[in-house]
Amino acid sequence: MWETIQSSLPQLLAAGFKYTIPLAIISFFFGLLIALLTALVRLSRQGGAFMILKWLARFYVWLFRSTPLLVQLFIVFFGLPYLRIKGVLPHGIKLAPFTAGIITFSLNTGAYASETLRADIAAVPRGQWEAASSIGMTRWQVLERIVLPQALRIALPPLSNSFISLVKDTSLAASITIMEMFAVSQQIAAENYQPLVMYTLVAVIYAIFTTILSYLQGYLERRLGTQAK
Repeated sequence: MWETIQSSLPQLLAAGFKYTIPLAIISFFFGLLIALLTALVRLSRQGGAFMILKWLARFYVWLFRSTPLLVQLFIVFFGLPYLRIKGVLPHGIKLAPFTAGIITFSLNTGAYASETLRADIAAVPRGQWEAASSIGMTRWQVLERIVLPQALRIALPPLSNSFISLVKDTSLAASITIMEMFAVSQQIAAENYQPLVMYTLVAVIYAIFTTILSYLQGYLERRLGTQAK
């Protein structure tokens, strides 16, 4: 067993730093951008044609929060190649596994994080908006300088939890042939016939990663809490 661990550990860690962590970081970055845009659209008070955009934002959030992440991965990677439109997409939409993973994880993260940001932005008292507007600040200046810094500080714990969950969810990327840690553990288990050892080992590595991230989360929360006092 120890020989198996010693020979497999470098491969699993290499897959973790090459695919698992980059996949989580890139997806979370784009997911936050999508979440912020979606939250601002849904909070906007503009009417008219803008209502269509608000409806699309609500539909997007509903769709990705109501369907399993694994199904979303299968649709993007295996399903889109069959989306053939004559003269426009004659061969469908074929994506590389890593690209399909980033797109799916980003959209999924964006849907969940948008609800967090929307609630936290809405939690900033309206009086601060009115006070800033009374001294001539535009809506975007109020958002950038007053509202978003407060909202992001409030949103840090749930967003950090979302990132930690995303790191674990990247194991689903094995289903679309991305050779991240879990996929590598499956491959090694098929070769050495020791699935219990391999799956336990990869579980321990995920636990170590998430423990480190949890510690960093606590540090950031204490740091921002100190600055806020």
